Amino acid sequence: MATIITMPRLSDTMTEGTVATWLKNVGDKIKEGDILAEIETDKATMEFESFNEGTLLHIGIPAGETAPVDALLAIIGKEGEDISALLSPLTPEGGTTTEKEEGNTIPETASSAPPSGAGGLPKGVIVVTMPRLSDTMTEGTVATWLKKVGDAVAEGDILAEIETDKATMEFESFNEGTLLFVGIEEGGTAAVDSLLAIIGPAGTDIAGIAENYKTGGVPESTPEITEVKQEVKEQVATATTVEPVAQEAATDGQRILASPLAKKIASDKGIQLNLVKGSGENGRIVKSDIENFTPAAAVAQTAATAAAKTETAATPVAPKVFVPAGEVFTEEIKNSQMRKIIAKRLAESLFTAPHYNLVIEVTMDNAMASRVIINSVPDTKVSFNDMVIKACAMALKKHPKINSQWKEDAITINHHVNIGVAVAVEDGLVVPVLKFTDAMSLSQIGGSVRDLAGRAKNKKLLPTEMEGSTFTVSNLGMFGIVEFNSIINQPNSAILSVGAIVEKPIVKNGQIVVGNTMMLSLACDHRTIDGATGAQFLQTLKQFIENPVTMLA
Repeated sequence: MATIITMPRLSDTMTEGTVATWLKNVGDKIKEGDILAEIETDKATMEFESFNEGTLLHIGIPAGETAPVDALLAIIGKEGEDISALLSPLTPEGGTTTEKEEGNTIPETASSAPPSGAGGLPKGVIVVTMPRLSDTMTEGTVATWLKKVGDAVAEGDILAEIETDKATMEFESFNEGTLLFVGIEEGGTAAVDSLLAIIGPAGTDIAGIAENYKTGGVPESTPEITEVKQEVKEQVATATTVEPVAQEAATDGQRILASPLAKKIASDKGIQLNLVKGSGENGRIVKSDIENFTPAAAVAQTAATAAAKTETAATPVAPKVFVPAGEVFTEEIKNSQMRKIIAKRLAESLFTAPHYNLVIEVTMDNAMASRVIINSVPDTKVSFNDMVIKACAMALKKHPKINSQWKEDAITINHHVNIGVAVAVEDGLVVPVLKFTDAMSLSQIGGSVRDLAGRAKNKKLLPTEMEGSTFTVSNLGMFGIVEFNSIINQPNSAILSVGAIVEKPIVKNGQIVVGNTMMLSLACDHRTIDGATGAQFLQTLKQFIENPVTMLA
């Protein structure tokens, strides 16, 4: 069965994309992981890879042309397969068609499902698929639905929060109508382009649309169709009987609607979300609600709520699990998308790149004294990690082989320096990137790192802010870790592990004195970096860190 490939949503603000270059032609064999095209978004030009195997049967958007997200990009299937049914026009009342290559016609907006039976989609009905919110995303998890079946949806409304391999992002609607069907429930995971939702006029029968989709967005007749059709009918029935008051409810059952940033700020301030009245859509709690929260008002609201509850039966509270001493007790935590990708990428890196580690000890007395002077300047705040990043950028310019990438047929030497900074977040690890770090001052590095790290922890980083690193720095010194080895963040060839500054006896000018030192460990890919090259880089890095004045020249 042929697979429809739609224009991916490669950033959270992308509404349309331009095909800069096709790297495959109609008739070419496609393997999973092959780069199909380069797509220009509102942020950058990105390579778009195939998640399917087969033959490229159709190109829906020629090179140089622009189309909205979810428009028909390509069709992949078996060689010689008849795809005319997928290229047939919409029903006469359903909209327009656009002439394409070889005289075929395709729907102008391919976010709609492939036509089923005698026609395409009913007028005004839009099929929304799981978006591709990062260049490495292959599947997504619906963290929270902010709309329910039957709710009115306006263009720009947030439909759901979707967890990718890198962050949890708000996914907004580009269409208006009524939410008729939800294809992936909260907590559910599905591949990119899977049926996420259907939007259209209230009361529209969309059973025939949903039944033509299986996971991945490919139309297929399966034994499960009857069950899907019944589920669709039940959801449509709900959509047509929802009362307006229910559509404006602030919460869904006992679940509290709140943005990730609001949750983070509330957690930091020790504020219970159930005490906060949300001013956002559907009573959703947003950042300003937390910032404007006053405990006195919450106490009054809580007292009124408690008085009302005395007149009704209380909802039973689930008892805490009691584990008798000496008994085995285990708990399973579902792997997040981020955790799955971390596991996959680090395993690939460790088992494909021959790692070796070089360790050097750096004296930090001059750096500590220089930092005090630098931070005495008004509105300036520089950390030791910022100084290490600046030193790495300068050392990489002197030793470009460290700033390299391995390919089977060649080694790419990057003469620009983009340093990735590993940041620990709740679900794992993300690596925001400082673009052209070598051109940044210490204070610029400090400000950028604080901004990126803060937004990383609040899950507000853009996918483009986590791409393009040529070298990575990981610092666990703030946790008291003296020395550790990291796994290379491919396609980089090296990663620097930074330990804690330790006060200890050292030998200086033949005398034992109290000094401050820091351990640096450089993990290298032996395919691109020989031991002597890595050692020379660490020597240069040591000179910069031990003499910070040289970084200010």
